[in-house]
Amino acid sequence: MERVRYEKTGIKERKKIYSILREKGYSVYEWYDPPGTYYPTHTHPDKEVRWVIEGEVIIGAEGKEILLKEGDMIELEPNTPHWAKTEKGVRYICGSR
Repeated sequence: MERVRYEKTGIKERKKIYSILREKGYSVYEWYDPPGTYYPTHTHPDKEVRWVIEGEVIIGAEGKEILLKEGDMIELEPNTPHWAKTEKGVRYICGSR
């Protein structure tokens, strides 16, 4: 099973992203990380989505570094080890289920 799914959706509109994620059963909220934020390797007990609406973030998972820019999303299966960092700052819509 693929534990990390990445997609360049091109969708940046908050309302549309909230709608898409809620239709898929996610609890949804918005989050902002200022420049220089770093999260060391960690996991979440739920399936997680991060959908970038401003800025960019690098997510490291399964030996890969994925640069997420505006309109990009990543979906992580439960308990997938990953880390994140942003040099420029990032605002994203988060989903958990």
